[in-house]
Amino acid sequence: MQQILLVVAALAVGLVGGWLIRLLVAKNRSQSAEGRADKIIADAKVAEQTALLQAKQIVDQAKSEADFKGQKLLVEAREQSLAILSAAEGEKKAKEQDLKLALDRVSDREQRFDQTLLDFEGKKTEIEKKREELLLDKEKIGGLIKDAEEKLQQVAGLSKAEALEIMMKKIQDEKQDDLLSRIRKMDKESEETIEARARKIITLAIQRFASSQVVDATVSYVDLPSDDMKGRIIGREGRNIKAIEHQTGCELIIDDTPGSITISGFSPVRRQVARRALEILMKDGRIQPAKIEEAVKEAKNDLAKEMKKAGEDALYELGIPVTSIDPKLISILGRLKYRTSYGQNVLQHSIEVARIAGLIGEELGFDPFPLRKGGLFHDIGKAVDHDMQGAHPQIGYNVMKKFGFPEELCYQSIAHHEDMPRTIEGVIVKAADAISGARPGARRSSVEDYLQRLQNLETAAMSFAGVEKAYAIQAGREVRVFVTPTAVNDIQAFELARDVAKKIESELTYPGEVRVTVIRETRVTEVAR
Repeated sequence: MQQILLVVAALAVGLVGGWLIRLLVAKNRSQSAEGRADKIIADAKVAEQTALLQAKQIVDQAKSEADFKGQKLLVEAREQSLAILSAAEGEKKAKEQDLKLALDRVSDREQRFDQTLLDFEGKKTEIEKKREELLLDKEKIGGLIKDAEEKLQQVAGLSKAEALEIMMKKIQDEKQDDLLSRIRKMDKESEETIEARARKIITLAIQRFASSQVVDATVSYVDLPSDDMKGRIIGREGRNIKAIEHQTGCELIIDDTPGSITISGFSPVRRQVARRALEILMKDGRIQPAKIEEAVKEAKNDLAKEMKKAGEDALYELGIPVTSIDPKLISILGRLKYRTSYGQNVLQHSIEVARIAGLIGEELGFDPFPLRKGGLFHDIGKAVDHDMQGAHPQIGYNVMKKFGFPEELCYQSIAHHEDMPRTIEGVIVKAADAISGARPGARRSSVEDYLQRLQNLETAAMSFAGVEKAYAIQAGREVRVFVTPTAVNDIQAFELARDVAKKIESELTYPGEVRVTVIRETRVTEVAR
């Protein structure tokens, strides 16, 4: 027990001793660290003082250097500014010298101009004075001439107009043969020159445009797959055929002709709609009023698209921008594809007229574009003349005016049917229309119409006094009129030719143009005995 207590006591003493030793060691260590720290702080303060002194020395040195450089730069800047001011002063003096010289020159010119103006005013005043004197002299001379004429009329007992009439009549009586000879010579020379030039231009135009167009006939019948189709088209109690005629505005003629039905109607567009509708119905096989209405509507839509395309193709062919023409007018132009005149397709005729007019215009030195445009639309009235009242030239003029065409283009619709067009463009389009319509193979007419036209030409010529015989020759292109030589003299023959031509133009309808030739023949017979 005692041993245990001794051990415990020894342990306690050891622990207390170790703790005291540790305290002593820690105290020594702390005193040593504090010393080192104080030394470091002291060293830092010394270093700080040294750095401050060095920095102050550097700042003082930099400041002294900066002051030196600044003074140097200031001196240089002053020297440069003085040089610049000196140069500017010299330039200013030079410019002032130039300005002074320029002002002197302007002043001199102003003085000379003022002097010239004064001289001009003086000359103007002098001229005005002379002009007034001339006017007074003219009035005096006019009065003297008038007095002389009055005295001359009093002495002669005739007025000026009566004396002139007597003189002209005397000259005409004495020099009638010379006048007639001169008139014939001048007419012959002018006609030969103009005709040669016209023939050359027309020949060149036709040669450059060689058309392969032939006579076009209006389609007025529909081929049937079999005769049984006629009964299906007629329908029960004729309801189908009545529906077709009501929807299309055309009359269907179903007779004994095998394999075909005739379509009758005044409008070629309506006939085309009826033909297409029948083709659609026969292809579908179901023919009844409801299907007829659908087929007619489909045919109208297809035909409208085709007509617009035909109008656009015509514009493309002639080089006319499609965007410059209203789409409605393009569709109206395409309607001419289903319009004929004496068997000639009017759209092809219009294209041909446009090309020929443009070529003739080029030969004469005119702009061909408005001529082609006017030639293409010159017969536009025929596209709607079945739906509007009036002649197609006036209808065409109104249509073109409605769509904003200029007056000179609208007038070409009327000019090609006038005797004397008032514009050169109208004359060219009229000539191109005559060339296109009168060339061989372009148009056709029935034998009855042909004979009637020849008879009308001869009757028109025979209606004048002094006409002995009249013959229509060259398929109605020329009328030869034989006159009685004792009833019609040479001067009256000229007037008769003009009168016959005017009557034919005003009263008759004919393609192209008709030449009137008056023949006066004098035969003298004597018998030697």
